[in-house]
This record gives sequence, C-alpha cells and structure tokens, in this order.
Amino acid sequence: MPFTPPPAFTTRPTLEGTFGMSASTHWLATASAQAVLERGGNAFDAAVAGAFVLHVVEPHLNGPGGDMTGVFHVAGSSDGPRVLMGQGHAPAGATREHYLGEGLELVPGSGALAAAVPAAVDAWLLLLAEQGTWELADVLEFAIGYARDGHAALARVCTTIESVRELFLEHWPTSAELWLTEGEAPKPGQVIRNEPYARTLDRLIAAGAALGEGAEGGEGSAGAEGAGRVARIEAARDAWSDGFVAEAAADFVRTPHRHSSGTDHAGVITKADFAGFRASTEDAVSIEFRGVTIAKTGAWGQGPALLQTLQILAGFADDEIDPSTADGAHRIIEAQKLAYADREAYYGDHEVPLDVLLSEEYAAERRALIGETASAEFRPGSVPGYAPFQPPLRTEYRPPALAEGEAIAGVGEPTVSKAGVTKGDTCHIDVVDRWGNMVSATPSGGWLQSSPVIPELGFCLGSRLQMTWLEEGAASTLTPGKRPRTTLTPTLVLRDGEPVLALGSPGGDQQDQWQLLFLLRVLVGGYTQQEAIDAPALHTTSVPESFWPRTWTPGGVVVEDRLGDDVIEALEARGHKITRAGDWALGRLSSVGRNPQTGALSAAANPRGAQGYAAGR
Repeated sequence: MPFTPPPAFTTRPTLEGTFGMSASTHWLATASAQAVLERGGNAFDAAVAGAFVLHVVEPHLNGPGGDMTGVFHVAGSSDGPRVLMGQGHAPAGATREHYLGEGLELVPGSGALAAAVPAAVDAWLLLLAEQGTWELADVLEFAIGYARDGHAALARVCTTIESVRELFLEHWPTSAELWLTEGEAPKPGQVIRNEPYARTLDRLIAAGAALGEGAEGGEGSAGAEGAGRVARIEAARDAWSDGFVAEAAADFVRTPHRHSSGTDHAGVITKADFAGFRASTEDAVSIEFRGVTIAKTGAWGQGPALLQTLQILAGFADDEIDPSTADGAHRIIEAQKLAYADREAYYGDHEVPLDVLLSEEYAAERRALIGETASAEFRPGSVPGYAPFQPPLRTEYRPPALAEGEAIAGVGEPTVSKAGVTKGDTCHIDVVDRWGNMVSATPSGGWLQSSPVIPELGFCLGSRLQMTWLEEGAASTLTPGKRPRTTLTPTLVLRDGEPVLALGSPGGDQQDQWQLLFLLRVLVGGYTQQEAIDAPALHTTSVPESFWPRTWTPGGVVVEDRLGDDVIEALEARGHKITRAGDWALGRLSSVGRNPQTGALSAAANPRGAQGYAAGR
C-alpha cells in the first residue's frame, strides 16, 4: 500500500445505510437532525433543526449572534455545489479610525467592537425557505425544547463559564445572570436552561404565524401552502434583521463594557446595520484532485487555502503525501505554510486572483519551494498586479491595559481568560438524505464569552471582526460593509457531478488543515471515513493566527503523540518546532457520504472529547 495502513482498531464503525445520515459535534444536534429525517424532512430541514440545537447545547462554541458557512448540493440539480453565505459584514461605524481613536492596536477578541452583523440565523432561515420543506415552528421545536426545558451541561461548557466567571461578575452582569447560579458556574451534567432565547425563537415563529395559513409570497414547495410556508419564514427573517432582535441588540451595546483589551468601549452596531444584511447563496470554488471535485467557499473565507494546498500536493506521488510518515507530514506542513501565507497576503472580501492562486502553474512554483528542512519564513507568492500584504509577525502580544499577572490563555474550549480572550472554536454538522441532498455546514461565533448577553434575547453578539487588521493595505483591513475573512470552511466532495462526501471540523485556522488529512487518507490512502477521523492529526502554527492576539510560531507544528516517536523525532530533525498535544487532542471532524451508483449512505464522527456523534440507517 502506498499509504500507512489505517489503524487496526477504530473507536467506532463508519455507519452505513440507505435512509439518511447525520453527523455533528454534539449528540443532541445529531439526534434532532436524524429525527427530522425520520419524520419525512429532507437534509436541509434536518440541518437547520440540528444547527439551532447547536446554538443551545454548545453555547461556548457558537450562538445565534454569530455566523456560519455551508456547502450543499440539491438532488437532481444541475447547478453544482452551492455555498450558503452566512458571514455578516462590518457595521458602518466599524472604521479603523474609530478603533485606533479608542486606543486599540488590534480589533479586540471579545466585546461588541469585535462584532460583525449577526448572520447565522438569517442564513439558516434562507436555506430552510429555499431548499427545505418544513414549517419554521416544526424545525425550531427541538431547540426551543432544550432551551426552555433544559439539557445537561457539557463539561467543556462548564469549564468555559468558570474561566470567565470573574469577568461576568465584575464586568458583564447580564452574562452572570444567565450563566451563573449564585455566582457559581454550572457543574457537568447539571441541567441548564435559556428561557430568554426560547422566547426569542417563539417570537420569530409568531412573526410568521401572524400571516396566517396559506399566506402568499415567495417560492417554495408547490401550491399555496408552500408559498405560505416561505412567506412565514421570510416574516421571521424580517423580525430578526429589521425588528425586535435588531432593536434590542443595537440598544444594548451602546453601554460601554469590558473588551479583551482590558478597556471598556461601547459597540458601534446599529439597527440599520442589521437591516442592511441578508444571507445569500453562490457558486462554490472548486478544483479537481485525484479524480474528484473539492468544493469550498470563496476567498472571503479561508476555504481556497485547502484547495491551494491540494494543488501543491497534487504534484507528488501518492506515497509522498502520507500524513503518517515523516516525509509525507513534512511536505504537507510545508505546503500548508505556503497556502496560508497566500491567505494572509491576498484573501478578503474583494477581488482575489484565484485564477492564478489555484492554477497548476502557480502550484508548481510554490511546490518548488518545499525543501528538505522546515521553513520558518512567511512566504507569500507573487501575483502580477497584486501587492501581497505583509502582516505584523508577532510571536507574543499583551495589550497595555491587561492587568499585570493576568494570563492571556486560560483553560477550556475555546481558550479564554478573565478578560474574555478567546482563541476560538466552533461546531459542525453534516446531513445526507435518501434523495441525495447533502449539506455540510460550520456555525460559529456568538460564543457565550464573546460579549455580554443581551438580556431580552438570551444571547450575545459575535467576535468575527477580530479577523480584520487595523493596518492599511491589508487584504482584510477593517472596512465598514466588508466581511471579515472567516475561518469557517466546510467541504463538499463530488465525483462526476454527484456529491459523495460532506465534511468539516471546528478549529479556527486548523479547520482546513485537519480536513486535508482526512481527504488525503480517504481519497489517496483508501481509509474509511471513521478510520480517517481516528487517525493521528497534526497542524502547523507557522502562520499568523486569525484570532486575537494574532500571533504565530515560526516553524511551529502541533502533533498528536500517536503519530509516533520515530516520525516526530524525524520532523524535529528537519527543524520543525514540535508541540506534543497528547494522544487524542486534535481535530473534531464529522462526515457523511453517499455512493451515487448504489444509493448507499455513510457517516462518521469524532471520538475526541466524547461529544461528536453520527447517526443514521
């Protein structure tokens, strides 16, 4: 075999069936999505139901005030893979001049100044309206139930809340009221509730119900009943972006509050900013690799970095890109450094020269830079007519206002501190149904530690603007009306125009790095989905982080110890600065699959953290 054989023992089987499959980062979201399939819903109904459950049960990793991106394919459609764009833009008042005038050197990692316009809810509602079949009330029933009646708190939710408990008590009283009981964080397994968010969802449903049954308007399922369904969903979208949600959020952030900078600031988002955003769909960006099509978001996100990496690796033989060998891991790491340098230099919400960056000729030039030893340089490529941005390359950063002795990094997932600093993480969900509809989506942002809870709504705003720069001339300089370059990057794989795999992972800058390992092991190495998820992971930190405080580790690589001492020592001998993360620490992938010839379906989920789950039949 050209690849190292898969592990003889896997943590669970790759699920197989013909009816429908769901996989996500939390078992309750997976179960909810699967319940929708069992009751006749399609993959899009199921994904939306599961996603709203993720808002409730993984509040430390995503929330209604955050964002999402998805890649999907509609059964029988000739349109090809489509991207669901749920990344909000910077508010009109989010100018670099304002932030610099507030004494900031970086966009904060927490607090309302870090908030882009919330986009996740609008995007999910758009998907439901255009591709789903269910009424909004039925889809939201699961999330409302867990928010109102409660669910068992994850250990990592409790750890995260404990990490920011003093911040809540001293500076964010509305968050303390929702997440603390008599000043204490919940204990693992304790039933926690979010009645304000349940009421918010009730009000979104009520906005559509006020139209009555059979209301006209919009395209959707056939007949008047279908049109009425779409009109009711559109009414909920209006209530979100131009109604009670926008009004409550805009009013609340006017009060100054503590940011990750250690200083207090008021937010700048307004009701007009909410009203000015609508989610949308667009064509995916794709390349061909080893006989399949890999589909990603555009370069307003980091998705094409995975495609660039694959183009670089495509020039090597199969046995030269095995992640379980020292030579293969070295080539993969070096290719990722080159692709991610281009991400920093060129990607953003503007014209990006993907025709060059994804070309075989450009990939060959970049491939030639991979030597026998580890590079510790930041090396973007040269594209005629474009000036690559050189980001500040900090190996450490401490804002002047941060209290003496306060650690930037804390414990929990995401990594947080008393000041609300977060290195970020997120959730993921994949669904395929018996008709061949397939969707992969990564919701994130709006974590409970992003900013103070808006008491009327039961959630806080996100912090995606921390991925913009305050320097002029960057590919992603903070600019009103522009989207920050998101790290959210689900993947769809197609063969002969038919979807065969959907996958994704939380992990910020690591999302595409861990997905790359999965793709190589499945598409080149012949692993099953579960074998590829279980196999030891690694990633480079030799790239400026997208999350505050935006530092990097030149030549840095993080590995799971299961990669093996021989491989790890060989990487160190090549000059890689290795950090061992433990045996089961990296990656939270999930995946669903479909064989178009037989209709057979499959699913797999991550065992790390004992939280991800796949289900199906």
